[in-house]
Formats: sequence, C-alpha cells, structure tokens
Amino acid sequence: MPAPPILAIQHVPCETIGAISGALAAAGLSAQICEIFAGQTPPRTLDGYAGLIIMGGPMSVYESNRYPFIRDELRLLEAGLHAGKAILGVCLGSQLLAAALGAKVVPGPTKEIGWYPVRKLPAAADDPLLAELPASFTALHWHGDIFECPFGSTALLSSDLTACQGFRHGSRAYGLLCHLEVTCPQLIRMVTTFREELGQSRISGENILKQAPAYMIDLEKYAGQVFSRWTALVSS
Repeated sequence: MPAPPILAIQHVPCETIGAISGALAAAGLSAQICEIFAGQTPPRTLDGYAGLIIMGGPMSVYESNRYPFIRDELRLLEAGLHAGKAILGVCLGSQLLAAALGAKVVPGPTKEIGWYPVRKLPAAADDPLLAELPASFTALHWHGDIFECPFGSTALLSSDLTACQGFRHGSRAYGLLCHLEVTCPQLIRMVTTFREELGQSRISGENILKQAPAYMIDLEKYAGQVFSRWTALVSS
C-alpha cells in the first residue's frame, strides 16, 4: 500500500516545492498540491496526510483580512502541530509556522532579496536536518517580513539582516525563511513574476540570475541533504 501523500500548499505559481520534490520521490513519497492561487482551499485537518509543506508567497501573515486562507492555514498548522505531523514551512510558510506557535511576524527594516550568506547557530551543529551543512553557506533570500524564534522552539540559522532564518519546534516541525529549494527554472520565474517588487526595492533581477551559477551547485547539494532528512521525519 502506498504511503499517504504530503499536503503541499502553494500560494503562487512560481513558488513550487522545487528541489523538495526530488527528495520526496527518492523516499517513495508523493505530494498533493493545494493551489491557493487557483482558488483551492486547504483542508481542515491533516487526516489522511503524512505531513505538511507550506511554501512562500508575496502575502503577509498579518493580511488575513485580505487573504482569508491565511486563517485556514494557521488553523491547519495548529492541528498538525497538535497531531505531531512532520511540517516544513518555507519563507511565508516559516512565518505562518512561527505565527501558529505564537511569534509575532512583522515587516523587517529592509527587504532581504538576493544571494546572501546564512550562518548555522550552535544548536544546528547536531540538528537532524542541518548538522552536515557548512558553518556558513549562501542561499537565496526573498522576504520582507521577519519574526523572532517562537517560544519553546530552537533557533538554527541566521543572516546579517535577519536573526531568525530557520528554527525547529519539537522534533518534526521546521521553518526555513531562506530558500534552499529553489531551482534555476524556478528562479527565472520568480524574477519575472516579482519584477515590480524588485523595481520598487531597487534590486536587479538580472544580477540575481547572473550570480546564480556561483551558488546553485552547492545549494542543490545542501537541499538534497536537508530535504532527504526531512522526509525521514515523515515516516519516523
């Protein structure tokens, strides 16, 4: 009998699960995509799902009046945490996870968009997902909102602009604000989709794409390590 699928919530067409899909396939797992951008709504519970992935998007956690699905996803996260499901939140997904755990999500002093170093914090040295990553590595960043590490959670990653880039809650829930999952085709689509945001922030999408080859090979390796270890949590 095949394993139950992972529910993956996708807010915009360009922010797919990217490299996570390869890790799922290698583990014999599948993803059922809930396409928020196409009008689909998240289920009320994770019954029948092996875990939950929530991806990024340009909306903010505190915009639930404008985006009612934010409330649905927060309730689903709370249910998933209560049930002890394996959870992975990426970018907006990490902000939603932090909010579900009681942390306040607020606009940062400046947007962090582009290729910037990420540092492992001491607790990451023996973390099941991040232990084998180098002490510092470069990842893609694309966010304006930030949050403090939720109470009772463990801070794992930071950057110069953002104190909490990644955290773990319990043993099976992870939030990653930076993008390890991005692929080259996905990056091209993000630069195209968010061209107006880049212009408003005076950030060159062309430079982001030009810099990508210098970082993508290592990032693909790190993504394989991290996400393959996350899939192990699904069946643990």
